[in-house]
Amino acid sequence: MKSKKFLATLSLTTMLFGSILVGCSGGEKETDKGDNKTDSGEKVEVTLAGWGGNPTEEKLLKQTLEDFESLHPNIDVKLEVITEQYMDVIKTRLIGGEGPDVFYLDAFEAPALIETGVIQPLDEYVTEEFDVKDFEKPLLEAFQVDGKTYGFPKDYSTLALFYNKKMLDEAGIEVPTTIEDFREAAKTLTKNDKYGFGVAPELARMYWLAQSNGGDVVKDDKANFASKEVVDGLQPIIEMHNVDKSAVEPKEVGVTWGGEIFGQEKAAMVIEGNWAIPFLADTFPDVEYGTAELPTVNGKKSTMAYTVAYVMNAATEKKEASWELLSYLTGKEGMETWTSKGYALPTRKSVAEKLGFNNDELRGALVDGAPYATVWAEGPNLPIITNNFNNQFMSAFLGDRPLEEALKEAQKQANNEISN
Repeated sequence: MKSKKFLATLSLTTMLFGSILVGCSGGEKETDKGDNKTDSGEKVEVTLAGWGGNPTEEKLLKQTLEDFESLHPNIDVKLEVITEQYMDVIKTRLIGGEGPDVFYLDAFEAPALIETGVIQPLDEYVTEEFDVKDFEKPLLEAFQVDGKTYGFPKDYSTLALFYNKKMLDEAGIEVPTTIEDFREAAKTLTKNDKYGFGVAPELARMYWLAQSNGGDVVKDDKANFASKEVVDGLQPIIEMHNVDKSAVEPKEVGVTWGGEIFGQEKAAMVIEGNWAIPFLADTFPDVEYGTAELPTVNGKKSTMAYTVAYVMNAATEKKEASWELLSYLTGKEGMETWTSKGYALPTRKSVAEKLGFNNDELRGALVDGAPYATVWAEGPNLPIITNNFNNQFMSAFLGDRPLEEALKEAQKQANNEISN
């Protein structure tokens, strides 16, 4: 996980040159929206920065941008692919006054970057035709602060239960729908060097379970994961690994992640996102599997969502053209092209329905979870909180000490870092 020290530097720097940004962005003055009129007959170049993807995703993005340029002949899009240390590069460029006009922003990083003032609020540009209500609500809210919208989500994935049909059938068990049934199923499925559950023991994947008993992992922008409610929510994972011996971390059996342990049939069940579907199709096409919504806890549904938005640089002098690009990419037409192959799920409900993902045999469970998902974004200190949680949780997962003890130490360290 990335260090927070760089972000602290960014915040201080923003205070020093904040007046410059305000001068460039002009707050909400109407005149600033027209400083680069796209109907003047002159070409406007808008830079778009993001990270790379697989060849299919790159082709889809290229097609979407070509469609945009054909509809907006006065706007050229310069795509900049940042292959390594994306956020560090973006922050450095923003500080240096060389930031892109429009760029990707992960929800995990959004609260801290929005707090610095370098992201342009978009509400003044939105028209009724843009149809903001079409976005899945939790995904949109991840980029809203104090009633202002700073980005529109371009795609997402929730988590779903991936289960091996053959292994479940041979064991004579149904797809588990509750956490109790899930634990029992994992026990039954564990035999002959195969495990019931391939688990990712990290906060990003277990946040939904940590809060399933009503606890808050983050409270008042500080770590709160040592609370009884959170400990109780996570305890079943510890017991499945150390008591039942039915859960295993992928690297314990010589693989790298959940999709691989599942594809090699070393685990009958994993909890993964949409990214696992094309991976399994390409790498393990013979594995017969299904997906389902995550098991309920205390009768309640929950899942995680991971989403990325397009945002606008507050210092750009090309706000009108930048909005034209941003609104097309997150509009119905652009989003349909970008998500058409299913590598990413559309954040607009209408697009998901048009493409049939809501009724898709494998993706339907992921789409169903979007309205009630908890987005992986919880205030500006989540990176610090996550680092400390992950560092200490493993000691409990490996059976070296009680979970409560490990999380108390992690929480104390996290909050010391935040206070300092």
